[in-house]
Amino acid sequence: MFVTAAGGSGWVPARHIEAGVVVAEYDTTELRATAGDVVEVVVDDVESGWAWCRDVRGQEGWIPHRALGSVG
Repeated sequence: MFVTAAGGSGWVPARHIEAGVVVAEYDTTELRATAGDVVEVVVDDVESGWAWCRDVRGQEGWIPHRALGSVG
């Protein structure tokens, strides 16, 4: 199995890979936004640094906190 980690990447025998169980819902959908767009923060996941947002068209997805600012 080919893996990538902070220290590099390479082949690892499959017997060294453990299965895991998802303990929280996860969706990789990102919301495309342009600077100046106003979005509604639906869920603010402070721990992950991302917010689930809705734009004016009703489309939803994740936006990183570093890309969000205050309105006003």
